[in-house]
Amino acid sequence: MNIRNCRVCGRIFNYMSGAPVCPACKDNLEAKFQEVKEYIREHRGVGIQQVAEACDVDPAQIRQWLRDDRLEVTEDSAMFLTCESCGSPIRSGRFCEKCKNNMSRSFDEVLKTNRPAPKPEKKSSSDDSARMRFL
Repeated sequence: MNIRNCRVCGRIFNYMSGAPVCPACKDNLEAKFQEVKEYIREHRGVGIQQVAEACDVDPAQIRQWLRDDRLEVTEDSAMFLTCESCGSPIRSGRFCEKCKNNMSRSFDEVLKTNRPAPKPEKKSSSDDSARMRFL
């Protein structure tokens, strides 16, 4: 059992995986996300600061949702995120498509080089099959 203190409220809880947040705070955070999502749907083109003030959410949390690919910046927005690898502008997430593809290829190459070599098949001669042996 892995027991931790909640990062938000400080209560002790049984930690499973992900962010160290208790189930109650996780539910509250999800409810806030749904509220933010609905506000953005009703008020297209609104900025992070306006959403944060209207929904009483920390702007850093909204940026985290953008990085987690849960929200996306519109194409006509003056605000944008930057790729953590090359610095190019992106609408959501952490990496641009080019860097994602490069990382994927790199991981594939590593997996191919770390695979064990196939074992050579044992060739059996025709007279081996006629023999008897002890099992």
